[in-house]
Amino acid sequence: MDTSNPAVFVNAELLRLYVGRRARALIQVVRTEGGTVIGKSTDGKELVVKGNPPVPLTKFVEVIGIADSDKSIHAEIWNNFGETIDTSSYNQLCQLANGEYKQLFI
Repeated sequence: MDTSNPAVFVNAELLRLYVGRRARALIQVVRTEGGTVIGKSTDGKELVVKGNPPVPLTKFVEVIGIADSDKSIHAEIWNNFGETIDTSSYNQLCQLANGEYKQLFI
C-alpha cells in the first residue's frame, strides 16, 4: 500500500479544507453531463466530479482525486459502491477522519 500521498475522507463541507490536495468522497449520482458527474455528498450537499467515470456507473460512487475547488474533485480513481449504502455512517467516518482522531487516518 502506498501511503506517500494519502487521500483524506471528505464530505462536501470538508472539501474546502483540501483544495489542491488528494481527497476521497462518496457521492450519490444525480446526473451525468459528458465527463462530469453531479452528485449528492454524504452530508446532502452537491458535489461535481470531473474525469472519466466507469461504465456502468452505479447509484453510489467513491471518488479519489484532487480537490480543484470547494465544490469539485478531479477524479483519478472511481469505485462503484452499488445501489445502496449507509451514507450516514460514511459521513460520520469523514467527520472522525477530520476531527480528534485524524492521526488514525493518515
